[in-house]
Amino acid sequence: MSAPRVKESQSEQGWRSKRDAPSLPEVYKSMKVPTKGSFFRKLLAFVGPGYLVAVGYMDPGNWATDLASGAMFGYTLLSVILISNLMAIVLQSLSARLGIATGRDLAQACRDHYSKPVNFGLWILCELAIAACDLAEVIGSAIALQLLFGMPLIYGVLLTVLDVLLVLFLQNKGFRYIEAIVISLIAMIMLCFVAEMVLSRPDLGGVLSGFVPKAEIVQNPAMLYIALGILGATVMPHNLYLHSSIVQTRNYEDTVQGKKSAIRFATIDSTVALMLALFVNAAILILSAATFHAAGHTEVAEIQDAYQLLTPLLGTGIASVLFAVALLASGQNSTLTGTLAGQIVMEGFLNIRLKPWIRRLITRAIAVVPAVLVIGIVGEQATGSLLILSQVILSLQLSFAVIPLVMFTSDRKKMGPHAAPRWLQLLSWFIAILIAVLNIYLLYGTFAF
Repeated sequence: MSAPRVKESQSEQGWRSKRDAPSLPEVYKSMKVPTKGSFFRKLLAFVGPGYLVAVGYMDPGNWATDLASGAMFGYTLLSVILISNLMAIVLQSLSARLGIATGRDLAQACRDHYSKPVNFGLWILCELAIAACDLAEVIGSAIALQLLFGMPLIYGVLLTVLDVLLVLFLQNKGFRYIEAIVISLIAMIMLCFVAEMVLSRPDLGGVLSGFVPKAEIVQNPAMLYIALGILGATVMPHNLYLHSSIVQTRNYEDTVQGKKSAIRFATIDSTVALMLALFVNAAILILSAATFHAAGHTEVAEIQDAYQLLTPLLGTGIASVLFAVALLASGQNSTLTGTLAGQIVMEGFLNIRLKPWIRRLITRAIAVVPAVLVIGIVGEQATGSLLILSQVILSLQLSFAVIPLVMFTSDRKKMGPHAAPRWLQLLSWFIAILIAVLNIYLLYGTFAF
């Protein structure tokens, strides 16, 4: 006998209006979830959205920070990457909980809860964050194409516009195709870094010690500043909007028990995927520490510098090639999810339905146009500054996504029986406040110095 359905009045009582059309309507509830069978069979049906989210945690915008951390301070800041990743796991689980329990993505929830002026402001901030993230991904892909094929950066940037066509093609084929491409690219990135770990031969004792937090991180101003950069830019705000939408591609039962089961499996999916992202971020730092810090090249922070130095320091050209291939895969992966997030945010905040190709072309143009202009006017040496600027913008917007998410998922009227338990609420509010304080400090340091 199936579980009783949630009454509409109960599920909607905490919201001002009834649910309207779902985000990403072309793939909403498009993937069947078995009601019977083994635990792993059910889990397999939910595997996918977590990996689309995970790519945001290993995008090119994070690479420069990880490279600088390892080159300057060795393995010490691995603990910061670990803590940041654990925070991300908690917040992404809340995002999935919101989408499954309410049938709303985070943007739609904000539109229902806040006044029109506040909602419009949140939309503008979120669009800036998506553009900033997309900017980092576009530049990262262009740098990888330049390193691998000698393609001028400006041509590489323009070539990334074709990603829009790829997303449209894959989504028309079915959402599972997008997930398969993303998971394949993640596997490629991981294989590249497994090989890099073998080539760089890091100090295992130093790596294990690096995952233990140390007082010197707080006592050393330079180390603290980079640590704040890792913490402030780790959780990508657009991922919180993205995850709350794409979990709804699964056709789980619209019952209390069905949603409870869906939340559990979606949380497992995102947790495992983010642990893989932890490996990638840690591997970048470990590679930098074992190769650059050990050789005295503590000033390495640019991706291009790292590429040039890997071959002479490790004694093989394959090290640089693997590094660039992983960067290209990372950039391409992130652009796929960034275009989806752009559609979710615009439709969710404004309730404007555009054709998918128009929405994604707008998103990509917002990132490509400034990149082309800056590279064309200032030159290719400006890409490093653009990457830094993108991370600052992301940090500025993060709390405007995290605080509403924590607030909604803590509200029993909005979430019904699926509201976050008390311990999770307390942990989530602690993380939200910590992120806000750290980002304010990071922004102050960025502009003051």
